[in-house]
Parts: sequence; structure tokens; C-alpha cells
Amino acid sequence: MAVKAEILSNQQVSRRYFHLKVKVPNKQLFPVQAGQFFHIKCSDDAKPLLRRPLSIFRINEEECTLEFLYLVKGVGTKALAQRKPQEMLDILGPLGKGFSLKEESENILVVARGVGIATLSALAFKAKSKNISCFAIISARAKEDYLVEAELKEAGVEAVFVNDEDGTSDPQRVKLLAEALIKEKKIDGIYTCGSRRLSVLMKQVACEHQLFAEIALEENMGCGIGSCYGCVCQIEEEERIRPVRICLEGPVFPLEKVVFA
Repeated sequence: MAVKAEILSNQQVSRRYFHLKVKVPNKQLFPVQAGQFFHIKCSDDAKPLLRRPLSIFRINEEECTLEFLYLVKGVGTKALAQRKPQEMLDILGPLGKGFSLKEESENILVVARGVGIATLSALAFKAKSKNISCFAIISARAKEDYLVEAELKEAGVEAVFVNDEDGTSDPQRVKLLAEALIKEKKIDGIYTCGSRRLSVLMKQVACEHQLFAEIALEENMGCGIGSCYGCVCQIEEEERIRPVRICLEGPVFPLEKVVFA
């Protein structure tokens, strides 16, 4: 569903990232699931032509508000960063398939890199509502990119932060951290979003420990509804590899099925 949402705030929260909060006209868009996304028309001008997919960061159905974290990188997000409070924003969604939390789950681990923490923060709040304990490993380029420390505390998440600047985000160290948490906290599910390197690592860890695991894939999208086939990835099922559309069949997939080229 495409609606006009009022921008409540659109603030820079670090050198590269912005935090956008909008209010939708009614509750028809809800329920919105952690892991789903909205396709945002960044400007009222003719350019950029294509919308930009933004993962959902915070969901408040009672107040009809949605929040997004986004990296300012290209023409679209640079235009979006210029939008002001009280302006109306054209948003399409919610789109795609979200995360699943097993009824029997008690302790989950979320592992995120960069803006991947946005969609996993929404999952952390969902876990809290179901009395599921959530632990996290958050990786970033620099300490200034630890974007959601306050929100994770609010969601009751015990988080470990690592970054490239001080060398703590080394893959082997992250793997050791994950394995220690799996053992100490009796983790029964892993959820990840972020870099390819981190995704491959978590796939390996989940396989070795025989844990349920899901991944939210990030990709540039044309239409956002499965028509253009511009966001295809490969998954392996029943001993064959096949292409799927991230916007339609995903963006959340079973981690063990995703083929990383």
C-alpha cells in the first residue's frame, strides 16, 4: 500500500547515518513485521526516479509511527536527507517477508554490521514482547557508528560492540564471541544482517552448532514488488540452486539456504 506519511523528524545521528521518523495516516498499514521494508520515494522531483528500500527500525502501531535508519550514500538517500519535518513522504509497504521467532525460543543472538542493526533492533523489541532474551554482537567501522545503544538497552538486549578502528571486529574474534554466547546463554536462534563477510561467518557458526538461523539481505531494488527481477539472489533447496527475488521472497531467508558467491 502506498501512502503519504508525515515526516516527524529526519536527523543526522552520525557522520554517515540519518534517523527518519514518520507518521502514517491510519492503522491500515499495520501489522508491520520486523524484517520487512518500505520503498521510499526520496524526493518529489523527477529525479531520482526509483524509490529506495529502507528496513524498519522502530514500529509503534498505537501512535501510527515508523522509524528508519539509513546510510547517506547515493543520489536517493542524499535527497532523502534534505527532507524536513511536516513534509509528506510517499512510502510503499510494508513489503517482503519478516523474521520468524519460534514459539519455543528462549534466547536469541542477533549479529549486525552497519545499518543492518536497524532491522535487527525491530526484532529485538519483538523478542522482548514475547519474553525472549536477546543478545547481540554489533559491528561497525567506527565507534561513532554504534547507532542504537540506547534502543538496545530499552529492548533489554545485552550487546557487545566491535569496530574496525580498534581491530575488535576481526572475523575470528567475532566468531569466538558468538560461540561463547551460544554456550553461555544457551542460544537457540541466530539472526543476522550486514556485510557478506559477517553473513558467511554466521552461516558457518549456525551450521556447526545446528542452530535455527535467519538473515535479512540488503540489496538495491528497482520496483520492490518482484516485477523487475533487479534484486535476485541464489538459494539452495532440495539439492538445487535457484534464483529468488529478495524483495518478494525475502528479504528474510533461512540462512543455511542462501548461497554466497
